[in-house]
Amino acid sequence: MVDTPPRLLSDVDTLKAFAHPLRQRMLTRLQRRGPATSADLAVEFGADRGATSYHLRQLARYGFIEEDTSLSAGRRKYWRFIPQDLRLPRDLSDPDVTAVVEQIGRQWLERADRDLTAYLTNRAAYGDFAAAAEHSFGATHLTADELARFGAEYLDLLNRWHRRPEDLPEGSRPITVLFHAFPTPEEQV
Repeated sequence: MVDTPPRLLSDVDTLKAFAHPLRQRMLTRLQRRGPATSADLAVEFGADRGATSYHLRQLARYGFIEEDTSLSAGRRKYWRFIPQDLRLPRDLSDPDVTAVVEQIGRQWLERADRDLTAYLTNRAAYGDFAAAAEHSFGATHLTADELARFGAEYLDLLNRWHRRPEDLPEGSRPITVLFHAFPTPEEQV
């Protein structure tokens, strides 16, 4: 469970550090599968070890990951994701912040689309997980305040189910959770 208050990523430099495509992939990898070294990640992503090392240091500098000192030895550093409730800014009055937030949103949407497509293409291979998976497309009518509360309740629910890699129960696997709640454009009815 994430038991820290939400972290609003409003600083443009932090957002840019977070938005880098390889860093996003490395964060996802560390979050889903646990600690790794720069060498491990270089092999997994077909990247230069120096580049992965640099990107890991940048992610640590901005508080997204930390060294896992229980696994590290000498020059071989293991890095782990810091479980936290990361939030993107809603006030997009700064054009620089807006551009980075839009970039992150596109990356998340592309990753979600890849994950969902891969799952649906081979659903039978997931056995009990496929039977337990839930797909929903719904609609309702809400005020702006109710929509904000609805989103907050969703995030609270998601955070209640979040676990650190070292606390995962046997038989668990990464689960992608997609959520979109936004005003329906009139012409899209």
